[in-house]
Amino acid sequence: MILTLEHIPESLKRIVVRADLNVPMQDATVRDATRIVSVLPTLRELLDHGKTVYLISHLGRPKGTWDLRFSLAPVAEVLKTLLPTYSVIFDPRDVTQVAASALKTHPEGSLILLENVRFYPGEETNCMDFGQKLAEVGQAYVNDAFASCHRAHTSTCALARLLPSFAGRLLQRELEALETTVENTARPTCAVVGGSKVSTKIDLLKNLMNKVDHLCIGGAMANTFLFALGKPVGRSLYEPDLAPLAREIISMAANRGCTIHLPVDAVVAGALEAGVEVSTVSCNDVEPEDLILDVGPLTCQAWDSVFDFCKTVIWNGPVGAFEVTPFAGGSLFVARTLAQRTRQGQLTTIAGGGDTLSVLNVAGVMGDLTFVSTAGGAFLEWLEGKPLPGLQALKHHHLDMAHA
Repeated sequence: MILTLEHIPESLKRIVVRADLNVPMQDATVRDATRIVSVLPTLRELLDHGKTVYLISHLGRPKGTWDLRFSLAPVAEVLKTLLPTYSVIFDPRDVTQVAASALKTHPEGSLILLENVRFYPGEETNCMDFGQKLAEVGQAYVNDAFASCHRAHTSTCALARLLPSFAGRLLQRELEALETTVENTARPTCAVVGGSKVSTKIDLLKNLMNKVDHLCIGGAMANTFLFALGKPVGRSLYEPDLAPLAREIISMAANRGCTIHLPVDAVVAGALEAGVEVSTVSCNDVEPEDLILDVGPLTCQAWDSVFDFCKTVIWNGPVGAFEVTPFAGGSLFVARTLAQRTRQGQLTTIAGGGDTLSVLNVAGVMGDLTFVSTAGGAFLEWLEGKPLPGLQALKHHHLDMAHA
């Protein structure tokens, strides 16, 4: 059981909140504040209950050194703008200095943003000594960073084992959406999986075939399956060594009542370049010099027919070389079709992964799916059925400590 904010005892006043404030920056300015905005409900709720909040996060990859190019100071300025009626303080000191003077320096009921946790060499090694230093700052711990829960780092794991531990509202919302949609899906259920390589998504495919009735495979990874079935793939990206595994996955899916839908036609070209001449061919007629770079219209039509009788669709990964305009059609079709069917109440839809979010943004339908996970790696590992270290640590919430 993971406890949430309402379970925090009134007696615990100083709360360490782990958020994911790893926002895109340009010239020491926050370029996109989406991740900051997403944690505001948790921060407001705690502050409104009179808690003093010590907010921690990573930003970029400073590799355990105090590299001020990755300072969270610009994030503090955004927080001050977004929370104008609250006291927001940025404390750039070493956490040991903060802990030693926390009660004297910071007014009760304030939000104090501490400096980048990845400035400390102990953060990425899940160091208990560093965890002790962070724990000295507060009396309870709140994890509101689902996107970082697949990392066994100090601020996601060790700290959760040292203090009474709780889930923030964003993490709670992500978990509830995933459990509702993935674990308890309305059937029939379909998963759309794209990406470049079968080798990176073996665990995902094997786990999904136990949970879904239909599996639509696109992207370059579909080429390996086509090759395994004796189809020509030309000069396309594929993994010939994994052809036996692809055949095994097809067989396993059939035995478990999961139908795999591979592309039946493809958009091909001689090079992955904007402005290149493209054509659409049957997957039986790919020429030796062709590159398969997107699914074709007949594939989109076939997948649409699958969506037509499904109640739930899970999506991870573009189904073509989405970043180059001529080859974005299949991915945009999936995005807009799922969005339309969700708006009409025909489908429950969940999507996640960085490239998938990019497709939804370009398609202009980010807000139209049932749930879009902000996480990349954590979302993927959840779908793979792997335990997430940050969530496992939250289950050790020290009820005895919380009620001491």
